[in-house]
Amino acid sequence: MTKLSEYLRISEAAEYLGVSPNTLRNWERDGKIVIHRHPMNGYRLFKREDLDALLRQVQEPYDPTPRRPKKAR
Repeated sequence: MTKLSEYLRISEAAEYLGVSPNTLRNWERDGKIVIHRHPMNGYRLFKREDLDALLRQVQEPYDPTPRRPKKAR
């Protein structure tokens, strides 16, 4: 059985990620993040491991296609 201590409420998750709660709601609606519902009150809950995975994904270095160097004149 999963412990509720493994989850963060929306305000806690937003602070953890450095975004607003509305951003998390939008990400949920767009399917970018998985939410869980509290069994008693239906509030949004976010698993810490899901938030960490999202942070890792966002923090991966961007690797654009290398551009050709400009020719010297």
